[in-house]
Amino acid sequence: MSALIVPQKRQYEHISSRIDNFFREFKISQLLRQSNFQKAKGFSCRQVLEFVFTLVFYQKNLFRYLENNFSADEMKKDVIYRFLNSASYNWRRLLFLLSSIVVNQNLAKLTSPDKHRQVFIIDDSIYSRAKSKSVELLARTYDHVSKVYTRGFRMLTLGWSDGNSFIPLAFSLLSSPDKKNRYCEAIEIDNRTNGAKRRNESTQKATDVMLTLLEEAKKYLIPGSVVLFDSWFAFPFIIGKIRDLSLHTICMLKAMPNIYYTFEGKQLNLNQLYRAIKKRRGRAKILAEVIVEIQYNGKQVPVKIVFVRNRNKNAKRKWLALLSTDLELTKDEIVRIYGKRWDIEVFFKVTKSFLALAKEFQSRSYDALVAHTSIIFMRYIMLEIESRNEEDPRSIGNLFYACCDELDDIKFSASLKLIFSILRDCIETLFVISKEEIDALFDLFLERLPISFKRLFGFLECES
Repeated sequence: MSALIVPQKRQYEHISSRIDNFFREFKISQLLRQSNFQKAKGFSCRQVLEFVFTLVFYQKNLFRYLENNFSADEMKKDVIYRFLNSASYNWRRLLFLLSSIVVNQNLAKLTSPDKHRQVFIIDDSIYSRAKSKSVELLARTYDHVSKVYTRGFRMLTLGWSDGNSFIPLAFSLLSSPDKKNRYCEAIEIDNRTNGAKRRNESTQKATDVMLTLLEEAKKYLIPGSVVLFDSWFAFPFIIGKIRDLSLHTICMLKAMPNIYYTFEGKQLNLNQLYRAIKKRRGRAKILAEVIVEIQYNGKQVPVKIVFVRNRNKNAKRKWLALLSTDLELTKDEIVRIYGKRWDIEVFFKVTKSFLALAKEFQSRSYDALVAHTSIIFMRYIMLEIESRNEEDPRSIGNLFYACCDELDDIKFSASLKLIFSILRDCIETLFVISKEEIDALFDLFLERLPISFKRLFGFLECES
């Protein structure tokens, strides 16, 4: 379909083929119907979606496409904007359905949950509309990267990772809960529509929306036992709420003076706790670990805090603190698992720099912003699948396991015997030496082998 809409060029044939395969393999048409995508006539929802989906890969935008003189049967501007502006389409359900299939049927089986913990990652990033004035629900938002206020939204994102691939699951474009910080208000639409629900959610607190996204992820049976997030959400109330969802938390802690941890019967903030515990000497990367308690709903919840050395020389503190509600994890595992949180930062960079997040369309409708962002998330999912299939040999399915079985048939002891047999043949070929002398040479060599090697050859019985 995309090859009919966008003028085809030879260098783009492979891209067009991969996009068509993606839409066909994951049955995007069926997912659209399940997410309330319907059109009475004209181009189908799948055709319009695939057209918008394809634009960035052809290095085109809608404006450049409309500049060209196409025939009457080509897709027009009104068709595309009616599709993006619809308040009835459930874009979040579409993303959850797609990501659930990708994770459960494609990616989760490529890693062992015992060795590679599957995690949820939550973070927010600025969805900038700095030059806009009349975008629906546009708000004054603080950018933690540039340390300035800008016009736009907070894009709160929930993702899944196994340490190799990152799959975005859902998002919410958050405006400001404070009406004073909003430049424009939402338009009035039917409260029963998905668009009205999206608008109501946009003015809620980020912590409340975060819990809503996690609850929905569990409903779609997306595997994951740990939630990773930065210090912006590291409050005892949030950690306790996540534990109520039967999920563990690993997060960075911020040294806030009013957040206390119970240690040896004393209430200490993070700085006081660090001074009270014993640290490892030298240049150790992990300075200390301690089990403390946090208060949630009148109960004391045990957590483990790991202090690690801060490698940023310009930082005020020489240490960072990680909290884990899973007490069975070692300090090294906590640090390793939290390292997966960086995957979402890569996701933000790719979507903004290469997938035209907040740049491809300049619509004023909140529904259009949500629709376009959802399409960008789908683009990233396709790229992650392509990357995994190219780089991970386990993606070739049964052939990978068949190769593993073939390798397992050759034991270590058998391989050593094979090497010695080849060496004996080489000695007999190159040197004039009798069979008895060769036997004596190998007997002397085997006699001087370590006991562990002799056991492999069966020369000595295992000691009790």
